[in-house]
Amino acid sequence: MVTGAASGIGRALAIQLAERGCSLALVDIQADALREVAKVVESHGRAVSVHTVDVSNRAEMHALPEAVLAAHGQADLLVNNAGIISGYTFEDHPVEHLERVIQVNLMGVVYGCKFFLPYLKQRPEAHIVNLSSMFGLIGIPTQAAYAASKFGIRGLSEVLWVELAASNVHVTCVYPGGVHTNLVASAPGWAEGVDVATQQFAQVVKRTPEQAAHRIVRAIERNTPQLRLGVESVIVDWVKRWFPRAPHRWMASQQRAARSKELAGSNAPREPVAE
Repeated sequence: MVTGAASGIGRALAIQLAERGCSLALVDIQADALREVAKVVESHGRAVSVHTVDVSNRAEMHALPEAVLAAHGQADLLVNNAGIISGYTFEDHPVEHLERVIQVNLMGVVYGCKFFLPYLKQRPEAHIVNLSSMFGLIGIPTQAAYAASKFGIRGLSEVLWVELAASNVHVTCVYPGGVHTNLVASAPGWAEGVDVATQQFAQVVKRTPEQAAHRIVRAIERNTPQLRLGVESVIVDWVKRWFPRAPHRWMASQQRAARSKELAGSNAPREPVAE
């Protein structure tokens, strides 16, 4: 089962898993896009079911395993991929949207793991993949809700890896760096700057969802507990290990410099206006 399967990494994962012989239960709230992915999976001769589910809805997620088992008879692999992002500072972040980010990103993973685990443990071998983020390794400005959710996924995955170590269920937590998806383009919080942010993101990030999915599938095959996806994710992880406070001191200095420049501009003498 793959959540967030209608686009991005989830879509690429679904297709690559189908190419490797998996039947797929595809989960997303975008029904039309989900059906398009299902057609691609079917073209590989694999059984596929479509589930239009909001991963943040506990009742819908609680009912999902029975629907998946009714369609496929078993559940061997759970990929918790669905997620959203925003561009607000914490002070400006509307509480309702902050809650939405936490519910989708973190509670969606919690619900997936909680409700599917009993069925996964019935299989000879099973696997859980949780998508965290590079921002589950480091917190940066405008990403308070996103980082909180992704740090939470990191902690949950580490606990599950230990608790399930003696079982048949393996756990992989993925920390993607930049991947060229529509995540930034669909994010609120940047207001008029969203187009600029999207363009800058496209210029910097060249990694495709297909490349990311290939690495994740390989991690599943190798039972890799943690996958730092991208050189930037590896660099951030090591910098935080060796110099825990250095990145945030630098970011804080940039914030103070920007504020000083702003104050200096507001206090600058104005040119007299000719009458």
